[in-house]
Amino acid sequence: MNFRARVALSALGAGLASPCWAQETGDAPPPTPVEAPAPDVSKPVEGRRVYTPADFTRFAPKNAFDMLRNVPGFSIRENEQLRGLGQATGNILFNGERPSNKSDSLFTQLQRVPAASVTRIEIVDGAALDIPGLSGQVANIVFKSDAFSGQFEWRPQTRAHFAGPLFTRGQVSASGKAGSLEYEVGLNNNDSGRGSAGGLTRIFNGAGVVTERRNDIWTGRHDSPKLSGKLTFPGPLAGVGHLNASYQRIYRRYDEEGIRIGGGLPDRRRFIIERNDTWNYEIGGDYEFKLGPGKLKLIGLNRESHEPYRNDVITDFVDATPTVGDRFAQVGDITERIAKAEYGWKMFGGDWQLSGEAAFNKLDNVARLGTFDAGTGEFVETPFPEGSGGVMEDRYEGLLSFGQPLSKTLSFQIVAGAEHSTLSQSGINGLTRSFFRPKGTLSLTWKPAEDFDLSAKLRRRVGQLSFYDFLARSFINDDNQNAGNNQLVPQQDWSLEVEANKRLGAWGSVQLRLIGREVEDYVTVIPIGVASESIGNVPRAQVRSVDVNATINFDPIGWKGAKVDIHGLYQDAHLDDPFTGEQRPYNGLLDQLIEANLRHDIPGSDWAWGAGIEYFHVLPAFRRSSIDRNYQGPVFASFFVENKNVSGLTMRAELFNFLDGRQIRDRTVFTGLRGASPIAFIEKRDRLIGPIFAYSIKGTF
Repeated sequence: MNFRARVALSALGAGLASPCWAQETGDAPPPTPVEAPAPDVSKPVEGRRVYTPADFTRFAPKNAFDMLRNVPGFSIRENEQLRGLGQATGNILFNGERPSNKSDSLFTQLQRVPAASVTRIEIVDGAALDIPGLSGQVANIVFKSDAFSGQFEWRPQTRAHFAGPLFTRGQVSASGKAGSLEYEVGLNNNDSGRGSAGGLTRIFNGAGVVTERRNDIWTGRHDSPKLSGKLTFPGPLAGVGHLNASYQRIYRRYDEEGIRIGGGLPDRRRFIIERNDTWNYEIGGDYEFKLGPGKLKLIGLNRESHEPYRNDVITDFVDATPTVGDRFAQVGDITERIAKAEYGWKMFGGDWQLSGEAAFNKLDNVARLGTFDAGTGEFVETPFPEGSGGVMEDRYEGLLSFGQPLSKTLSFQIVAGAEHSTLSQSGINGLTRSFFRPKGTLSLTWKPAEDFDLSAKLRRRVGQLSFYDFLARSFINDDNQNAGNNQLVPQQDWSLEVEANKRLGAWGSVQLRLIGREVEDYVTVIPIGVASESIGNVPRAQVRSVDVNATINFDPIGWKGAKVDIHGLYQDAHLDDPFTGEQRPYNGLLDQLIEANLRHDIPGSDWAWGAGIEYFHVLPAFRRSSIDRNYQGPVFASFFVENKNVSGLTMRAELFNFLDGRQIRDRTVFTGLRGASPIAFIEKRDRLIGPIFAYSIKGTF
């Protein structure tokens, strides 16, 4: 379900990890290429839980994602947005290999693998593999690309209120083999949407008296079509290479129109316009070949992104008062280049790997401010030097890993190393600094029985930064500003993750993850000078999290073909407030999530139906003079009906939000430092979202 995928990712990103705002051959004739051996798909490795295509027949899958989402108790974890390529952090492998690209999500890559090409899906303990950084349950998608095959999915959507229909969401992909060359290509626009909400907002003064009333409607249009592909080819020294490339355009449009009455001003209309149309591309690849007692893998990646942004706020009065308006605009160009080498070999009964990585990241940004001229009807722009400038980081990393089984039931893996980085900022607050940081991982896996395993991973991590946070920025809609901070550094943490998996036989399976982090240099909003604020670091923060995934099958009680997937998340993440010194939670933390999704594939037919319900609880975000709780829901519900063979197509109709989940905002703004100053005003917003009707058509060609 779409809500489930979106919420699971945002929850794990917001609370469990650091906040990430953005972001890394002579004269002799060449040897005759030798075709690399195909992936061994004849039989699974001992100790791995295996699912074959027959296990997913009832779901009529079209690609590997359709299959994996129905593995009992398994939850896909995206790769963390770490610095460079780093260690493996997701829980998906393709033919036993970790993807070497950064731009394509695991969901996109899974959707490019046709279900007909999948031989099996293996669920294996990550620490038992020879890939540094993996732990817990990992899914290895074993597939062969032989004959040409293609697939498509179209997912239109309509809303009952405000927004226009969405016709552009979907994806199409093809894969196959030409001689010794395997290929995958796809065009994906699944990350698109038409958002909207509308309704009343009331403004109260400090005494609780309503001083202003607003009625606003906003609409958002988002499309991000991406063309991506992958080539796999054999080479010298029994080598195998991969070449990845992608090009993406992103179109983000936000428009809000409202009527405002009161507030000591004439009645007025207010318009908010945001435009964020960007493009990016990535080219990368890897080549692994035999060298001495082991294998050497060379990886390279180049990514560039062009990111113009504009935000206008215009107020038009009903009387003769002149129209007023403000603008913030910027154009950022981001470059990331990575070169990495990994050498792996076996020695002393275990798997060793030595890796080195060099990453070069750069942002060039030009920002402007504007004031609306009522006479000309245009904005007059001026330079914004505090928001303009460049940020560069040169980073070098070295890691050594070793892993081996300690017994038939116990295995471990250790990774140790460090990075050296140089951060340089140009512009009005130019500064250059260098850092040395240790990092690594210790993983243990215990599997005392075929139906139970327990893993633990201790990590020392260094987080990624958004280079935009070094520079000043204006948020004109809420009258907030970031002053910029040339002292910003990446946060680090000690992280302990424990995962337990228990299979329940015919009843299904359950997974429990416990996560704790001790964070240093946590990135959040901090004071700058006497009266300003910006993104910066606080010395310490803590995260505690419980994450549960379960699949319960109802076949044992006679309800054939029915199952329910349950996901629960609880997070407690807190720090000492840099403004008040009091303990408070992370900004905007999703601290509670409960969702349940029922699916019933009716035996002896092509029909399936299901329903889902989700509950969210989001905590406030804190700035110098405001406390702001902004969320949707808190309850969303859905219902679907599906036919898996309409002339060979799978067709599905779905109704979302029939329990009237809302868009809510409760914001308190103070005249100065919150908690030490009187209340300036309180904003209470309650906007209608309304029901959403979604459809999907999936097929192959």
